[in-house]
Amino acid sequence: MISAILKRVAMGAITLLGVAIVVFVLLRVAPGNPIAMMIGPGASESDILALKAKYGLDQSLFMQFWIWLTNFLQGDFGTSISRQVSVISLLSERLPATLELAIAALVIAVLLGGLMAVLSTLLRKSWGASALDGANSLLLTVPEFVWALAFVLLLGVAFPILPLSGRNDPAAGTVFVTNFYLIEAILTGRWSVAWDVFSHMLMPVFALALPLAAIIARVLKEALGEAMMQDYVVLARVKGMSERRLVLGEALRNAVGPTLALTGVQFTFLIGGTVIIEKIFSYPGLGNMAIDAVINRDFPLIQGLILMFGVLFILINLAVDLLVVALNPRLSRG
Repeated sequence: MISAILKRVAMGAITLLGVAIVVFVLLRVAPGNPIAMMIGPGASESDILALKAKYGLDQSLFMQFWIWLTNFLQGDFGTSISRQVSVISLLSERLPATLELAIAALVIAVLLGGLMAVLSTLLRKSWGASALDGANSLLLTVPEFVWALAFVLLLGVAFPILPLSGRNDPAAGTVFVTNFYLIEAILTGRWSVAWDVFSHMLMPVFALALPLAAIIARVLKEALGEAMMQDYVVLARVKGMSERRLVLGEALRNAVGPTLALTGVQFTFLIGGTVIIEKIFSYPGLGNMAIDAVINRDFPLIQGLILMFGVLFILINLAVDLLVVALNPRLSRG
């Protein structure tokens, strides 16, 4: 097990290096000049050269990458060109917001998708199962940004019951020690603050969660259907076990494995989906900052953001693999 984990970590490091090289080269060869976006119309040639020297853009492509890589290995991600703040401080400030949003969406998706799959299995061959399948198809076909726009129009404009943007109400003047606003508010027992933060998260969370819930429901339902046809389930039914106990006590336990593996993969897509959702709701996370960085051609910030997303993807896949093995120890011996 330990050797497998170390192998995955080594492969992840190699993958990150490859991503860093590709992103670095693409940013440099793509049209657009970040220096031109920083200087005024009356800047002299010496001003331009001074800015290029400040950010190392006067060096060769190889030297630029070598300087960036050596600094990166020392924990220095560089300084944001557009914000004039260290990239590592920007990432540490925005990462908690995206993590809270993504984890909340994952929890909602697992609960909603699991409930739909279990109910559809219990109500199979009935109109209830058909209704659930129809609802699941609707959730599956509508992308996250469409749900986001629908929520904005319905719950933010037509019936303004939820806040449209931000992470919390700035007029409240709430002081946070950490950047994990929701977790901190809950742990410190500030329930009004927790509700304020959670109400700002509700629309983006459900916009992210609904398509993932549909995927989980479909996969789990198929896995439950296969489990219900196994011999041990048939034998338990012959012995008089109720249908609810068969589904929840026997079939569900064996259907979780394949569903968990797919959920882990889809969770990485969900984190990628936060880019658009955060922009729609002006939510101050990594995704929102990523769009601004691309618009401003902020090379250090773009590189830091992509590597941060890469690290998240690798850690999520590693965690899912470990969970799958924990649920089915035979895989660790395979």
